[in-house]
Amino acid sequence: MIRQPFHLVEPSPWPLTSALGALFLTLGLTSWFHNKGNLCLYLGISLILISMYVWWRDISREATMMGNHTSYVVKGLRLGMMLFITSEVCFFFGFFWGFFHSSLVPTNELGCVWPPVGITPLNTFGVPLLNTIVLLSSGITVTWAHHSMMEGNRKMALQSLLFTVLLGLYFTFLQAGEYYSAPFSIADSIYGTTFFVTTGFHGAHVIIGSIFLMVCLSRSLKNQFSKNHHFGFEAAAWYWHFVDVVWICLYISMYWWGP
Repeated sequence: MIRQPFHLVEPSPWPLTSALGALFLTLGLTSWFHNKGNLCLYLGISLILISMYVWWRDISREATMMGNHTSYVVKGLRLGMMLFITSEVCFFFGFFWGFFHSSLVPTNELGCVWPPVGITPLNTFGVPLLNTIVLLSSGITVTWAHHSMMEGNRKMALQSLLFTVLLGLYFTFLQAGEYYSAPFSIADSIYGTTFFVTTGFHGAHVIIGSIFLMVCLSRSLKNQFSKNHHFGFEAAAWYWHFVDVVWICLYISMYWWGP
C-alpha cells in the first residue's frame, strides 16, 4: 500500500441534507414573507442545524481521532478557507454597490436627497457605536485566544474564547433591539431595503461566527487543539476578523456617512 499525504473523503450525506435545508429555508422565507405558513422555514432551519452539527462532528473526528488532517491537508484547508472568505467579500460587495449606487446619485423618486424624504436615520453615536466597540473588542479577545493557544496556555485560551463568544452574542442582542426600535422598515424605499438587507446578512454572519467559535470552545474543553494543530480555531478566527472588517465598512458607510 502506497502512503500519501492526501485525505480521500468518504461518501457523506451531509452535503445533500445541507442543500435541502438551504432549499427549504429559501422556500420557507418566501412563504413567511407572503403569510403562507412557516412549516418550510422551520424544516429548513432544522435541517441546516442538524447538518451543521453532524458535519462538524465528522470533521472533528477526522482531525483529532483519525489523524487524517496532515500538514499537507491543512494547507489545502487553509487555501479553501481563504477562497471562501474571498467569496464572502464578493457577496457583501454587491450590497455595498447597491447602497452607494442609490446614495451617491439619489433619483427624483427619492426626492434627490439622501436619506430619502421621510426617513429618520438611526443615531450614529448610539447603539451602532456601542456595537462597533463590542465587535472590535471581540476581535481583540479572539486574537488573545489564538496567541494563548499557540503558547500552550489552555486556561487563557479558554477564557478569551469564552469572552469572544459572549461579546458576539451581546452584539446580536443589541442589533435585535436596534431593529425593534428602528424608525423605518425594510419596506421604506431603497434606504430601508439596503440597510436591513446588508446589516441583516452581517448579523447572520455574526450568528454563524458565534456558533463556529462555540464549537471551537467545546473542542478546546475536550483538549482537541494543540499548539501546532488547531486549524479549526484558526479558520474561526479568520472568519471572525472578516466579520469585524465588514462591520467597520458598514458603520462608516451606512451609519456615519450615509445619514
